[in-house]
Amino acid sequence: MTPPPVRIAPSILSADFARLGAQVQLVEHGGADLIHVDVMDGHFVPNLTMGPAIVKALKRETTLPLDVHLMITDPDRYLDAFIDAGAAMISVHVEVLPHLHRTLTHIRHLGAKAGAAINPSTPVSALSEVADLLDHVLVMSVNPGFGGQSFIPHSTAKVAAVREWLTRAGSQADIEVDGGVDRSNAAALAAAGATILVAGASIYGSPDPAAATQALQRTANAR
Repeated sequence: MTPPPVRIAPSILSADFARLGAQVQLVEHGGADLIHVDVMDGHFVPNLTMGPAIVKALKRETTLPLDVHLMITDPDRYLDAFIDAGAAMISVHVEVLPHLHRTLTHIRHLGAKAGAAINPSTPVSALSEVADLLDHVLVMSVNPGFGGQSFIPHSTAKVAAVREWLTRAGSQADIEVDGGVDRSNAAALAAAGATILVAGASIYGSPDPAAATQALQRTANAR
């Protein structure tokens, strides 16, 4: 059976915030499938970024689903606000949630797709009790906090391990990869089982983000 096409989610963390609407429209014209929004609180990760108001503004600028990644210590406090603002997907980190089952259930109850994110040092086994609640797993391929970091090579094997675990669990959940993704690793990640690739610097660091989006999409789907 032919695998589904890998979707590309440009990360606005690397975009020009002074021209955010135009930057999103560029990658939309380039064939992007999602817009990835990195939310950081300066506590769980050493950086501060954006909140629900940015998501609400983006919702007016694009027809693409907004993929919101909450890198924050207390995501439960903000789930309703982000989904009300227009988030179609929410990823929360297993490292901060003692009641992950409850959080994922609530995200789905609110009508968004629920995902669990795992840091490079977090084992796949941390997800073992919530397979039936996952619409996607977000594998961090850098230590979260800043854009433009180098891809951690063993992340490709971790993606394969997540795919194997999901298959054993009978889950068709997407696997999303975030951090250092570019044309040098996109094909290998797709072959390992990734179905969504988040790319920031490799798209918005290019002089032509639309062309960079198309090129990454072609590379990831050349199989």
